[in-house]
Amino acid sequence: MKLAKWQGLGNDYLVVEESALPGPLTTEVIGLLCDRHLGVGADGILLHGRPTGTVPGAVARMRVFNPDGGEPEMCGNGIRIFARYLARSGAVAEPGFVVETLAGAIRPRLLSNGSVRVDMGRARFRSANVAAAPGAEIPTDGDVVDARLIAAGEEYGFTFVDVGNPHCVIQVDDPATFDVAGVGAAVERHPVFPNRVNVEFVRVEPDGSVRMRVWERGVGETQACGTGATAVGAACVRLRLLESPVLVHLLGGDLVIEVGPEGGDGWPVFMTGSAEEVFSCELSSEFLRRLGWPAGAGDPVEGAAAVAGTTASGESADEPARG
Repeated sequence: MKLAKWQGLGNDYLVVEESALPGPLTTEVIGLLCDRHLGVGADGILLHGRPTGTVPGAVARMRVFNPDGGEPEMCGNGIRIFARYLARSGAVAEPGFVVETLAGAIRPRLLSNGSVRVDMGRARFRSANVAAAPGAEIPTDGDVVDARLIAAGEEYGFTFVDVGNPHCVIQVDDPATFDVAGVGAAVERHPVFPNRVNVEFVRVEPDGSVRMRVWERGVGETQACGTGATAVGAACVRLRLLESPVLVHLLGGDLVIEVGPEGGDGWPVFMTGSAEEVFSCELSSEFLRRLGWPAGAGDPVEGAAAVAGTTASGESADEPARG
């Protein structure tokens, strides 16, 4: 089986064709493929499949899987990678197109300098992904802005942002020295976030930019998170800390986030950044056997459509995975 490894600001993904899977993409298979010592190594998997027809005009469907097998709604770095992968593979001819995701329709546009500008939809500051719970003070109605929660024995102010997936933005004195792992893991699973949450630790810089580190739900700390940067940009504009466009510094590089004026259904947000192919490869027979897949199989086999608990029709066979 062939696959490609891409990275966006150091956030790396394996791009896999659903039609080429020689066996089920189970939680165990995902974990082994992403293992940096025993497998290919990545922050997750992007699965390229045919659109289901639920998103008008979609040219492809992108599913995202974290190393723990969880399936997040969207991935900002992943959609830039996916857009360039589609162009390089000849699946699209126009610079702008629509991709189906669990978060709905996402509209990337390929730029002449190799970057990708993505219409990320709307940023919202309240959704079903945040709820009243012990250890937190949140508004009973309206936006969850400048709220409070207790994690790892300390109280933190936070702003909740939903950009198709949930984010908790926390201002800190210095992201470089902050305990991202300890606090991030505690906040991710805080009861105020029923579906868990991605956590961004940020500081506004004197030059009008913002610096962040991110703890990703189901992954841990990564070099970059596109939806996280989008959430941070939206939060900074919503809190009147910065004006759009917002330059966001991540460990892996920079992203530019444009935030439009608030509308009746949220704040329009756009993300621009890079993505590049690292290599393509073909898995060995030995590794395929370790995955429990037919060694040397040239075509998909019966059961290959079973992707992380999903049936061939695309409907969940169990409770939806959370990532």
